[in-house]
Amino acid sequence: MRIGNQRTVYGEALLALGAEDPRVVVLEADLGKSTMTHAFQQAYPDRYFEMGIAEANMTSFAVGLSLTGRVAFTNSFAVFAAGRAYDQIRQGVAIGRVNVKIVGSSAGLSDFGDGATHQSVEDIAIMRAIPHMTVLVPADAPQTAAMVRWMAAHDGPVYLRISRNDLPEITGPGDGVLTPYVLRAGGEVALVATGAMVFRALKAAEALAAAGIQARVVNVPCLKPLSDEAVRSACEGVRAIVTAEEHSIVGGLASAVSMALRGDARPQRAVAIGDVFGQSAPDAETLMRHYGLTEGDIQRAAAEALNGL
Repeated sequence: MRIGNQRTVYGEALLALGAEDPRVVVLEADLGKSTMTHAFQQAYPDRYFEMGIAEANMTSFAVGLSLTGRVAFTNSFAVFAAGRAYDQIRQGVAIGRVNVKIVGSSAGLSDFGDGATHQSVEDIAIMRAIPHMTVLVPADAPQTAAMVRWMAAHDGPVYLRISRNDLPEITGPGDGVLTPYVLRAGGEVALVATGAMVFRALKAAEALAAAGIQARVVNVPCLKPLSDEAVRSACEGVRAIVTAEEHSIVGGLASAVSMALRGDARPQRAVAIGDVFGQSAPDAETLMRHYGLTEGDIQRAAAEALNGL
């Protein structure tokens, strides 16, 4: 299985867009070598705006550029993209439905070394709560590239959440970017996952199959808008549902799926970060184990749901 990096592919996709569409402009908050926008800077310096560590000003500047017909991509770590610029996103981007694309890099716990201040455990919840905002969470590098192209063609605000770390490539050219879809068939339990947790859900499904339990894996690439009907369809026929996300249990995938399945009597379990902040660790996997986000945790949640525990 191929391994890819969402940040690297994002930078490549942005560079390709720059060659195809002169309306595309890129704004950076002093992190171009980490968010991978530096290649765009070298190729198109007149369409690249280094705003410094000033995410709020960057967002307001992007609003102005969008009002002149540009397609503006703003870039920072997810915790700053969603948090520091919240007021400008709400007031300038979302209320006016302007054509600004907010890209949150090093999302979730993937910036393992920098601790709670740099780990975005609540960014999906923030962005889902903002009216008119589309929220995209790719499962791997190929889906990231597809989402960047979709964002450029879409007229309106979009938030894209990108992981810092390498991930197995599990999506294909025909996979969509807006609607939940089944990656692996199974009739007993649905493992509904998003972002970096999708591959872990697939691994959990393999382990469950070895134990005689057939698990369906559903990829949710778009957290908003999220169709209730699409969620119900993806979970049709199973006896239990487990959600898996590298995000707080509050306001993310678990909340969205629970709302979509409201009134459904089937057992539901959530694999997510509790109501806590992150912390520093020597590597990302240590954090995933600490916060209960491994394939083993998904497997146990599925078994508990099926057994009524």
